[in-house]
Amino acid sequence: MDKPRVVVTGVGVITPIGIGVENYWKAALAGASGSRLITHFDPAGLPSRMAAVVREEEELQRVRSRLGVDAEESRVAFFALAAASMAAEGCAWGSYYRSDRLGIFVGTSGGRVDLQRMAEIAYRSRAENGREISVPAYIKEYCKNLNGNFVLRLFPQYVTALVAGRFGITGSSSTIQTACTSSAQAVGEALRAIQRGSVDAALSGGSECIVSPIELQLFCLLGALSRRNGEPERASRPFDAERDGFVLGEGAGVLVLERLDHALERKAPILAELAGYGTSCDAYRVTDEAPDGRGAILAMRRALEDACLPPEEIDYVNAHGTSTPMNDRVETLAIKAVFGTHAHKLAVSSTKSMIGHTISAAGAIELTTCVLALRDQMIPPTINYEYPDPECDLDYVPNHARTGKLEAVLSNSFGFGGHNDCLVVKRFNP
Repeated sequence: MDKPRVVVTGVGVITPIGIGVENYWKAALAGASGSRLITHFDPAGLPSRMAAVVREEEELQRVRSRLGVDAEESRVAFFALAAASMAAEGCAWGSYYRSDRLGIFVGTSGGRVDLQRMAEIAYRSRAENGREISVPAYIKEYCKNLNGNFVLRLFPQYVTALVAGRFGITGSSSTIQTACTSSAQAVGEALRAIQRGSVDAALSGGSECIVSPIELQLFCLLGALSRRNGEPERASRPFDAERDGFVLGEGAGVLVLERLDHALERKAPILAELAGYGTSCDAYRVTDEAPDGRGAILAMRRALEDACLPPEEIDYVNAHGTSTPMNDRVETLAIKAVFGTHAHKLAVSSTKSMIGHTISAAGAIELTTCVLALRDQMIPPTINYEYPDPECDLDYVPNHARTGKLEAVLSNSFGFGGHNDCLVVKRFNP
C-alpha cells in the first residue's frame, strides 16, 4: 500500500538574522551574518568569544507580550512557543482537527541554569556549612531557593509540554535529543507518525539557547569553535580553506506537517511536500564523524530511497556545513559518494555560515530554508567563502544567492554521537 503523502503547511522561525519567516528569508538571501562578539556575559579568557544570538530584544519583547509568555519563562521555551505560534497562525492550525489526532515532536536540550545563579546558591550553601561546599548542602540550598516549576523548566520535555499545552495537543508527543540532529529527527519522526496513522498533523521542529559560559567553555575545550574573534561576522566559513570551527548560535524552527488529504480538505496553504527521511548512526566516536562518511552516505541514500527519487533529481543540498575542517571535508566526500557525477551539478550551501550552529534547532531551521527555497526558486548562499579547499570542490553558492530551477532538495543534519538525519522536500504537485 502506498504511504500517505505528507505536506508542509506552516513554518515559523526565530534566528540571529531575523525573527519571523519573511524577515529571516530576506536576510538569508542577502547573505547577512548574525555572528557578533558576546556581550550578555563576559567571555574573557576563552579562545572563542563570539556567537550568533538573537539580538532584537524589543521585537522579542513584543512577541512575548503578544503571546502572554511569563517573563520567568526560559528563553528556549519562549523561542519554541513563538516559532510554533508563527507556524500555526500561518496555516490556521487546530480549528479542523481533534486534539487527540494532533502530535508534537520537538528537538531540544532544554533550559539552562545561569552560572551566576549557581554561584549564588553555592555561596549560600558554603555560608551554612563553614568554608566547604558539600553536595548535600548545595542541593538543600538549591531546593530551598528554587520553586518546583523552575526546576521543571530545566528539563527538555518541559519545552514540548509547554507548546502542547498552548495548542491543546493530546496525541503523540516526543522530545528528542540527538545533539545537532535533534530537530531534523523530530521532523522525520513526525513524518513517520503521520504516515502510520498515529496522527493527522503535527507540530515538529526544535529550539536551542545554549550560548552560556558553560557551553561556550565546553565547545572551546573540544576545539570545535572558531577563534576568529577579530572579525566575528566572517568567522563561520563552511567549506572555505581557512575555516577553523563553527560559531555557536541560538534559535528555533517549527513546521506544521499534515496528511495531504486533510490539508486539501481544509484548503490549507501547501508550501512543499515532505517526501523522504533517512537516518543512521556512524557507530564510530562520540565527537567525530566517521572519516569515510559512511553514516552520512547511508542517511542520504535512505532519504532518497524513501522519497522514491534517484540522486539526479535532487537540485539543491542544504548542507550540514558546520565550518569545522573535518565535517566539511567528510560531508563533501559523502555527497560525492551518493550523487556521483551529479554532485558537481548540485548547488550546495550552508545556512550556518549566516546563523551559526544552532545545535538542536539547526535541522528544523535548515529544512524551513529548503521549503522557502522551493517556494521562491531561490538558493541562499554560503557566505565568507573566499579560499577554495581542494578537498571541498563542489558548488557551494559562494557569497551571493542565486535563482535556480528547484523541484527537489535535500537537507543534511549530522551530529555528535554519529547521528545522521536527512530529509527530502519537493515542490508540491497535486
